[in-house]
Amino acid sequence: MKIALINENSQAAKNGVIVETLKKVVEPLGHEVFNYGMYSADDAEQLTYVQIGILAAILLNSGAADLVITGCGTGEGACLACNAFPGVLCGHVVDPTDAYQFTQVNNGNCIAMPFAKGWGWGAELNLQYVFEKLFVEKWGGGYPKERAVPEQRNAKILNEVKKVTHRDLLDILPNLDQDLVKGAVAGKQFKDLFFANCKCDKIAEYVKTIVD
Repeated sequence: MKIALINENSQAAKNGVIVETLKKVVEPLGHEVFNYGMYSADDAEQLTYVQIGILAAILLNSGAADLVITGCGTGEGACLACNAFPGVLCGHVVDPTDAYQFTQVNNGNCIAMPFAKGWGWGAELNLQYVFEKLFVEKWGGGYPKERAVPEQRNAKILNEVKKVTHRDLLDILPNLDQDLVKGAVAGKQFKDLFFANCKCDKIAEYVKTIVD
């Protein structure tokens, strides 16, 4: 699995501890981590939580990432922004129980975490335990297990609803403020990470027009 990490500007200083904790958990399982920043609070490219939604949508819809891990101060803004886009099913994950139940019940492709609220002694342990619980079982298995069938059915229904309520991403991106979109993909490592992993030629072509 290709896992993309995205940090917005208010919590950029925590990127280092988040990415190292994530790698510690998932790389032994065979997953790859791609750090899209922000890398520090002083980065020239400042990502807002709205731009997190844009970037997450580009990564997931293009196949450049299978899972996005992101957040903001509370995680709420990032979650709302991500869910505003097609092809993104984001859960608000605070603790390991949230992480496990999101994978089993909702079977989404993005999580938004609070990186300020509740961040104190033992915060790095909570990060580790959250990341561990994302991968203890195959996703979509249901919780509790006797609820698996209706939960799987509801997850499929929601995906079909989103196909109707959301337009294609390439119908959306050109109609957004282009400075906003350019800022979302302006990270210093974006081009190297994205174009090496993108599986959608049409999205790649559009992105090239705004990053070149």
